[in-house]
Amino acid sequence: MINFFKKGLAKTAEILKSAKPNDSKISKEILEEMLLEADVDYEIVNEIIYYLPPSDEIKRDDLKRVMSSYFMYEHNTKIDTKPFVELILGVNGAGKTTTIAKLANLYKNSGKKVILGACDTFRAGAIEQLRQWSIKIDVPIIATKQGHDPASVAYDAISSAVAKGFDSVLIDTAGRLQNQKNLANELEKIVRISNKALDKAPHRKIIILDATQGNNSYAQAKAFNEIVKLDGVIITKLDGTPKGGALFSIARELEIPILYIGVGEKMEDLVKFNPDEFLDTLLDAIFE
Repeated sequence: MINFFKKGLAKTAEILKSAKPNDSKISKEILEEMLLEADVDYEIVNEIIYYLPPSDEIKRDDLKRVMSSYFMYEHNTKIDTKPFVELILGVNGAGKTTTIAKLANLYKNSGKKVILGACDTFRAGAIEQLRQWSIKIDVPIIATKQGHDPASVAYDAISSAVAKGFDSVLIDTAGRLQNQKNLANELEKIVRISNKALDKAPHRKIIILDATQGNNSYAQAKAFNEIVKLDGVIITKLDGTPKGGALFSIARELEIPILYIGVGEKMEDLVKFNPDEFLDTLLDAIFE
């Protein structure tokens, strides 16, 4: 899996290396410049440096120990509810629909029965896009027409999953309505009606964030978190940006785990986030 992280962080690694002088010794001043170039938030850079031992030269083990503290939020790995309902959120353009397809494909390949709920009824192309993905990866979908009530689609998808013994329900949602209040009302209604279809559903609410937005993606996540308390993050397009350092602030500010990262266009280019491999890839670039 380390190859996936090297692929996903190739541009971030390049920017780290380009900010490093030929001198192989890594001082705190050099580290600060490198991390800022990789879009690690300024406040977090200062925190990292503050907690390093006082020394003229930074040691790799010390830096990894400090950096690891930003990725200590636990995953909800105990999933014994069937069907397990996941609400997928995010702004248009973040790769939400494609990520849902990748996630469904991942679950299917692990032996789970998956069904999709096309609840982005606001955007004309969203339903058809998800329908095409459902055909391509051969999983069923509950869908309706543009303008229909998305909460009723969620209810039908969950009810169908319960009746037919499905393991997983993935519910797509609108990324943007006319204003924030409309979006909030719609998402809150989907959550409320999902719970009527199945107790405690949705069981996990995941936001899709575009890595190319860097630290700006945190503002999007914060807005969604205020509407519907989030449980996890999936980072897309990590291979297309040198801003991999933004994952530090995303994890710290939201205080929820990063579940997966997208590192390419193929179905298999969605991999579980592994903090050790993420940090080792960055540290390899810093200390090379």
